[in-house]
Amino acid sequence: MRVRVFYHDKCFDGACSASLFTRFHRECIASDAAYEYHGLVHRAGALFDESAFTGDENAIVDFKYSASPHITWWFDHHQSAFLTAEDHRHFEACQQDPACSARKFFDPHYTSCTSFLAHIASTRFGFNTAPVADLIHWANIVDGALYESPEAAVEMAAPAMKLTLIIESTQDPEFIPRLIPLLTEMPLAEILTQPFVAPLLPPLLERHQQALELIRSRSEERNGTIFFDITDHPLEGFNKFIPYYLHPNATYSIGLSKSSFRTKVAVGSNPWTKVDPAKMVNLAQVCERYGGGGHARVGAISFPPDQEEKARVAAGEIVAELRARDPR
Repeated sequence: MRVRVFYHDKCFDGACSASLFTRFHRECIASDAAYEYHGLVHRAGALFDESAFTGDENAIVDFKYSASPHITWWFDHHQSAFLTAEDHRHFEACQQDPACSARKFFDPHYTSCTSFLAHIASTRFGFNTAPVADLIHWANIVDGALYESPEAAVEMAAPAMKLTLIIESTQDPEFIPRLIPLLTEMPLAEILTQPFVAPLLPPLLERHQQALELIRSRSEERNGTIFFDITDHPLEGFNKFIPYYLHPNATYSIGLSKSSFRTKVAVGSNPWTKVDPAKMVNLAQVCERYGGGGHARVGAISFPPDQEEKARVAAGEIVAELRARDPR
């Protein structure tokens, strides 16, 4: 059996979910299966290429829903899991079919897709999660921003943080597919010593420091909301906690950045804020108005690379809205 696993690319939780799905599927579904990995990214326009769904089974983890009849497994935990109301109706209809509902799962209450997948695999299929408990633990911390402090998130002492930096920064399309199987086979610290991993870290740590200084020079906090525009310094990724490391009293952060395939508006909230959660703005709903999405506390909007001005307008509108609704 040939299984193609589609996962949220350049995302620690996405890679962990793909690895956990592989181990679960091999142990509980098909011990003789061969696995292939294909990263998916949020971008303007179509998110899926139907011609890529060529496996005997095709699984999507930690990414939006596809109504394609070729998708046989789906796990997601994002509030904005459905691109359209039609997709949502398709999923709801699927839940009425025992065969379909036994392989497609959604619950936005889980911190990470990895932990959600682990719960389903253990409770529905008898999968033993004990050997991968540390991976599940770190997927929750990274995807849920459950760091004990801004320093823990930005200074990146833990192996999981170093791997996150590499995963979010890599430009090698073969790197994450090569990494995925290891995530459920060896400790994270040991993965960092692998010959195809270890040389990548030093230059990325240096680039991380440069990004920190760039955002320090560009960011402004006013009425509880940080804004920075670094579109003139194309980056494929940066640590999303840097704004709160630099402005610890802020509630929200909006960052405008540009990479090779999109102009991105990153919209987040300070994981360490003392603001009453009931007074916080649902950022997924804000991003959905512009075609983006995410979670209640963090989201993003992707525009084509040539629509930088449109992205800037959207960012400005969101900044103005959040500064007018300062909950402090």
